[in-house]
Amino acid sequence: MKISIITVVYNGEATIRDCIRSVLGQDFCNKEYIIIDGASKDGTMRVVSEFSGQVQVIRSEPDAGIYDAMNKGIALATGEVIGILNADDMYAGDQVLSKVAASLDGPGYEGCYSDLVYVDAATGQKVTRKWIAGSYRPESFLWGWMPPHPTLFLRKEVYEQYGSFRLDMGSAADYELMLRMLYKHTVKTKYIPETLVKMRAGGVSNLSLANRLKANQNDRRAWEVNGLKPLPFTLLLKPLRKIHQFF
Repeated sequence: MKISIITVVYNGEATIRDCIRSVLGQDFCNKEYIIIDGASKDGTMRVVSEFSGQVQVIRSEPDAGIYDAMNKGIALATGEVIGILNADDMYAGDQVLSKVAASLDGPGYEGCYSDLVYVDAATGQKVTRKWIAGSYRPESFLWGWMPPHPTLFLRKEVYEQYGSFRLDMGSAADYELMLRMLYKHTVKTKYIPETLVKMRAGGVSNLSLANRLKANQNDRRAWEVNGLKPLPFTLLLKPLRKIHQFF
């Protein structure tokens, strides 16, 4: 099994090195690493160039945002399985891809996901929140559930069959994709009950009340564009479910 990892970045000089090292340090050999840079204006590409001999694909050009860059990476990927690790995220150990490969070995599962921890932005070490995803059930999305997107691995054929990220969904593009894949098309995914990704604290959708309200509107659209109907409390529960992550 070959696994393609996609990292998209724009002006990520401060964090991209940790991200790259966490991918290249995996003990799983049959991997393909793709870095898509959005024509960064800082020193991002200087850092990336340090690893050019170990990264299979490097592209640096203007794009239409983070999800456009992800779509470019998906189109370029040649692995049977695709994972996406953003420039300010890191794998939590050197056996992450080995565990993913083991969970998807053989027929039955089309993807997998795991738990995630948020770490402080400055050092990338101190854990500030824990996202315990739990096992997926058909009704999970109705109760505000979603898996941590940086931990999600899907077979390439799933993207080919059901499409990639919609660019009209704003910050909810990852939510819409997972809703479409897991809930609408019942893509069978396996839960790995371990922390496989460390994510630096922050996030555009949570920076202000206005951004949170906009994100909620896009979450609602994610159901509408898929011809799905949430429960009256589904979109209220989605942000509320995050409260327990702080305890």
